[in-house]
Amino acid sequence: MKRLDAANDNYLGRQIAHTREIWQPRMGRDLNDEDARQILHSVTGFFGVLAEWRRAELLAANDSAAPVESNDGEVRHDR
Repeated sequence: MKRLDAANDNYLGRQIAHTREIWQPRMGRDLNDEDARQILHSVTGFFGVLAEWRRAELLAANDSAAPVESNDGEVRHDR
């Protein structure tokens, strides 16, 4: 089991280093590992929420008997 833990730690270390590489110039300051870990967690969580919303939207669309037409003038391009 130690071997898997080491592999996971190595992967996380690479992800943190990559996050620092991307975000440090955008933040305009040096980031430590904890800063990068928090950014990585936040970005991952953000896209997780978007994916969850999309799944719920698709389920709702599949459950409805007839599509509801919007008359507010907005155009949807996701179909």
